[in-house]
Amino acid sequence: MSLQKPAVDPRAVEAICRSGYPEPYRSRVLPRSKRRLGDALGLTRIGINHTTLPPGKESSMRHWHTHEDEFVYVLEGEVVLRTGAGEQLLHAGMCAGFPAGAEDGHQLINRSARPAVYLEVSNRDGADRAYYPDPDVDLAWNLPRSPGKITRRDGTPV
Repeated sequence: MSLQKPAVDPRAVEAICRSGYPEPYRSRVLPRSKRRLGDALGLTRIGINHTTLPPGKESSMRHWHTHEDEFVYVLEGEVVLRTGAGEQLLHAGMCAGFPAGAEDGHQLINRSARPAVYLEVSNRDGADRAYYPDPDVDLAWNLPRSPGKITRRDGTPV
């Protein structure tokens, strides 16, 4: 029996396996897959992704958002949460939250031998910008000036 809105089986939502990151960053995150549950349910103010992160991959480059809160809930497996304060291991059933404007970049890394599955939840704000604090990551995510566009920190194209 298939579900009808307002319900959805996450497995029935298409898994998207792509990244807006240029190389050398793209290969650090792919082939992670995301099922955009918020979009599938017609939600416009919050985004919800059901994400599978294979062993040895990173969720993103370490980043923080100016206008978007983020929440992560681990469903299966384990990930290392990396922030400016260091690293913490998150197992299934654990969660983490990142308030908008808090200048402490975060990322998840799967250092285990099996895939990790987690939910990513955030508000959608057209004024948002993401900053990447690590000195070896020359990226910026700038929605106000160039929708959905990743650039270098100085705003030039990658």
